[in-house]
Formats: sequence, C-alpha cells, structure tokens
Amino acid sequence: MHPLLIKIGPIPIHTYGVLIAIGFLAGIFTARKLAARSGLNVDRFLDFSFWALLIGLIGARALFVITRIESFLLDPVSIFKVWEGGLVFFGGLLAVVPFAWWYFKKYKLPFWKTADVALPGLVIGHFFGRLGCLAAGCCYGKPTGSSFGIRLYSDLVESAYHGITLHPTQLYEAGALLVLFVGMMSVFKRKKFDGQVALTYFLIYPVIRSVIEVFRGDLIRGFVIDNVVSTSQFISALVFVAALVILVVRSRQLSEENSSNNRRSKPKKRDNT
Repeated sequence: MHPLLIKIGPIPIHTYGVLIAIGFLAGIFTARKLAARSGLNVDRFLDFSFWALLIGLIGARALFVITRIESFLLDPVSIFKVWEGGLVFFGGLLAVVPFAWWYFKKYKLPFWKTADVALPGLVIGHFFGRLGCLAAGCCYGKPTGSSFGIRLYSDLVESAYHGITLHPTQLYEAGALLVLFVGMMSVFKRKKFDGQVALTYFLIYPVIRSVIEVFRGDLIRGFVIDNVVSTSQFISALVFVAALVILVVRSRQLSEENSSNNRRSKPKKRDNT
C-alpha cells in the first residue's frame, strides 16, 4: 500500500491516479494497434476510447458513491476525488456497454469487430487499475488467519482489519487479468469469427470476478444475499449467461451462413441426357 506516490510542493500525486492514467495509455496503445490491424478507422476508434473512458469513470464512481452514500453526504466534495481511489468496475462496464452500442451504430462501425478490438485494451487497463487499488488500499481481502497476506491501514479499510494479514485480492485479480489479456490476444490472432474475443472476455471475466469475490473482505461492496452472493457475483452471473446465450445464437447464425454459402458455391451437376 502506497497511496501517495510523490508530492511536488503542495501538489500530491496519488499512486492510484497515476496507475489509472498508465492503464488508459496502455489500453489506448493496444486498441490502436488492433484497430489498424483490423482495418478500422483509428481516429474514430480513439474518439470512442476517450468517451468510453470518461463514461466508464463516471459509472464506476457513481456506483461506488452509491455504496457509501452516507459518508459522501457528509463530505460531498470528496465525490470528485477519484484519484484517491474508489471505483466499482461493473458500474463503469454497465455504463459503457449501451454507449458503445449507440456509438458503433451511429458511426457505422461493425459492432463485433470493434468490440474485439476494444476489450483487450480494457483488460490491460483494468490490470493497472487493480494495482492502483492495492496502492490505495481499496478492494481488499478477508483475513487469511496466517502470516500470509498483506497489511493495510487505509481509511478505505475497516479499522478492525488494520494491521491484520489480508488476502491480496487486488494482486489475485491483477494476475488473472494479465493472463486473460494474453489469452485474448492469442484468440484475436486466431479468431474464426468477429465477436470471438469479446465473448471470450464476457465469459471468462465473470468467472474470475466471482472467484475473487470469495476472498474479498470489503463488505461495503454490497450483497444480493447477505454474506453469500455479492452484488458483483450476481452481475457476473447475469453477464455470463447473457454471453453464453449470445455465443450459442451467433454460432448457429454463422453455421447457417456457412452452409448457405457452401450450397451456393457447390457446382451443379450437368445433365448429359
């Protein structure tokens, strides 16, 4: 945990904010390369990336504020101090998805191909974001009951957990995201249809998040069923089921299209009578 990276005179530079910025740049770099490789309009895609980041931050912050509304009502100005930590990833994702649908439709960008380009960048950006969570002391884990773990003293951590070894859930998820990123880049190189990369993300990340939630200790994230199913696990289940249904439907559609194309290209038998 290292919330303050450096202080330049009276200006504090927070580690969380720096890592979020690095994550954004890494995501943009990745998306730019993939967009050019896919034949998409790079400038248009970069414009989308900027607005997606802004809307994602607003959505992620809004959901975090909702989970801690009482404390924010006492200090409304702190709502805007994003650099100190406090984003709920699913809040950002749920805000960006409808925006992406609208944007792609408006500017006639192929939805699935563009989604395949965007999501690897999101994953690498999320990786750096989780490192930022570790630096800020948020999204922490449950006590490990042993010497294994990390000790946090952030104001975002319940005082009862200060100095106790906790599961480094931030590192668990960061590691899983890095593996997912490498896997998605591999799928991108070998994909058989547009949307395969995007659907890989929407199938795998909910599983990762659901497992990580088992080790999370920050009760403020909310529960659908108290201490059994967290809000993120519930959303993960919905996202996974939706992605699975879309994958099945899309696979059938592509199979039918291929069969139809094969029938058209098959030469007709000559009648020699």
